Amino acid sequence: MSIRLSIPAAGSTASWTGEFWGWAGRTLGAPARTASGAPVWLRLVSSPEDKASGKLWDGALDARHAFCDLDGHCPALLDVHDMFDDTTAYRAELSVRVEEPVLAGDPILQHELQLPDSWWENLAATLEKVSAVATGRVAVRRQYMDRAIPRFLGIPAPTVTRWTTAHSDVHWANLTGTPPRALDWEGWGQAPEGFDSATLYGYTLLQPGTAAHVRDAFPVLGSTVGLAAEATVRFRTDPALILTKREADPGCRPRPGWWSLPTTPRPATHGTDTSPAGRGSPLI
Repeated sequence: MSIRLSIPAAGSTASWTGEFWGWAGRTLGAPARTASGAPVWLRLVSSPEDKASGKLWDGALDARHAFCDLDGHCPALLDVHDMFDDTTAYRAELSVRVEEPVLAGDPILQHELQLPDSWWENLAATLEKVSAVATGRVAVRRQYMDRAIPRFLGIPAPTVTRWTTAHSDVHWANLTGTPPRALDWEGWGQAPEGFDSATLYGYTLLQPGTAAHVRDAFPVLGSTVGLAAEATVRFRTDPALILTKREADPGCRPRPGWWSLPTTPRPATHGTDTSPAGRGSPLI
């Protein structure tokens, strides 16, 4: 099936063949071409009209304003167009098409990866740039941590010593090879420091060699500063705890030994941030 879509804001037309559905059928993405033949990526989002706003709806557009293309490590957003049909809102986003394939077809890494040191260095530098951007967007709420960590881990939620900006969904199906590019920016915002590296680490634990590279690239892992992020991510990345099972079974727990939180963390890589932003505002 081939489909053509007119995007009046830029006077452009995109056509595509084939499709990739997002989580719960809320999004639809496909490689496409503009009327002039330029390769692009088309992403369609739908939502009830009264919910067509906020973090997920505006994530890609907010990311363009905040980061541009992160020196080539984030696909540049070219155009956005909204339309409405009865009580449903639709948004079409055109981005530069990334030709490099993602490193895995699933967030959880199923095989070891052999990536050059430069790849890890570039990824760490990119996430560091993201972390330094000021934003009022929220990726992880303190209330969520206080509720979920005791429920799934059986421990009190650790103190967050520092909040930084995170992509919030860094996994192997959202990362490309050399150079590393991070895809899917709809959920970015403030999170405990180390959240992105902890997320990637959790999705890598089935492959100990690659997991060791993650820990080497991100020294915040295992530190006192990163403890809150690791606790928040731990149960979310356990393959035994897929989202539907967690929601259906309140008694579900991570597998024993899946991810041991450090009893003697590494020394903190940053001082404790006691400013209002560092205490978690506006998350708490």
